[in-house]
Amino acid sequence: MRLCRFLLKNTVPSQIEYYSKFSPSPLSIKQFLDFGRNNACEKTSYLFLRKELPVRIANSLKEVNLLPESLLQRPSVKLVRSWYLQSFLELLEYENKSPEDSDVLYDFLNVLIQVRNRHNDVVPTMAQGVIEYKEKYGFDPFVSSNIQYFLDRFYMNRISFRMLINQHTLLFGGDINPAHPKHIGSIDPTCNVPEVVKDAYETAKMLCEQYYMAAPELKIEEFNAKAPGRPLHVVYVPSHLFHMLFELFKNSMRATVELHEGKTDALPPVKALVTLGKEDLSIRISDKGGGVPLRKIDRLFNYMYSTAPRPSLEPSRAVPLAGFGYGLPISRLYARYFQGDLKLYSMEGVGTDAVIYLKAVSSESFERLPVFNKSAWRHYKNAAEADDWSNPSREPRDASKYKSN
Repeated sequence: MRLCRFLLKNTVPSQIEYYSKFSPSPLSIKQFLDFGRNNACEKTSYLFLRKELPVRIANSLKEVNLLPESLLQRPSVKLVRSWYLQSFLELLEYENKSPEDSDVLYDFLNVLIQVRNRHNDVVPTMAQGVIEYKEKYGFDPFVSSNIQYFLDRFYMNRISFRMLINQHTLLFGGDINPAHPKHIGSIDPTCNVPEVVKDAYETAKMLCEQYYMAAPELKIEEFNAKAPGRPLHVVYVPSHLFHMLFELFKNSMRATVELHEGKTDALPPVKALVTLGKEDLSIRISDKGGGVPLRKIDRLFNYMYSTAPRPSLEPSRAVPLAGFGYGLPISRLYARYFQGDLKLYSMEGVGTDAVIYLKAVSSESFERLPVFNKSAWRHYKNAAEADDWSNPSREPRDASKYKSN
């Protein structure tokens, strides 16, 4: 840790400069699956990860340095930077170690587990840094735009980072889950989407009932246009899908219960529609929770707009991400990670439809990864230009001047 602090206070290590010049190598779900199922070789995985992981970390570290200095000096942000630098340096120790040595492979596996554990709290800790910055310096539209751009890319990189580590440790670490023996690492070759929907609903329902003593029921409908009558299966990472669905169900349930609180009528159900086409697998979650106005939709995905109270960072308190307002933006990143998306459609006064889009074909589900290059650099350096559309602000002071007689 002392070495990390020294390097952070002085110059960026030359190795970061070197590795950041490489672009990440995105993999598809099919490639993950084929490797794990047909020719899983620990040596091959080791040779790939010992370079690919430093490349992805270096790209993130270079981008972190473009944030405003006032944000970089927040204690929580400095802590996250130190984690990344420490992990980078630990991985570099294997830069030239031979995969023919079984001890090297064993030690590398353990280092990956340590790195993954070290980064467990990256999201809430970085969120804490943004809160610290906002409390001290207030809200600036240009800075907010840069922070939004950065965090989307930074958290996406983290998702990919953990995906690579999990695949290696699950395939070669003896961590096979007896409950899911057919999984290839964290990937389910025949992920039963309606079952994941039901699991996420039940978990959210349990929380909702703890807080509100009530929860709306679930009505689920399936439509397989690709193969009528057959189960809705897709090659995917169930934990990613569960994360997205759990967040959407939490939001729908909370809105529904709070809108109908005190009414004698039964709570309207939350509806789920799961459809499979030739290109997309889509999941729509619909509620009658009153909806939100159009102008607020984009804010629901903005890290700087969260109005939630400052949460505790103690691991034993509350649900992960609770209180930061990061559930929706992180869920959208999970959807986009393999070329999908998450969109909200709301009708104020009625309710909201949230739609998750996933690729139906695993060979098209490539990782979507941020790349540090001149285009990214310009995004942070160019000042915001004036809006070239009229922006209604308020009525003229003497509106009568402009009214016809």
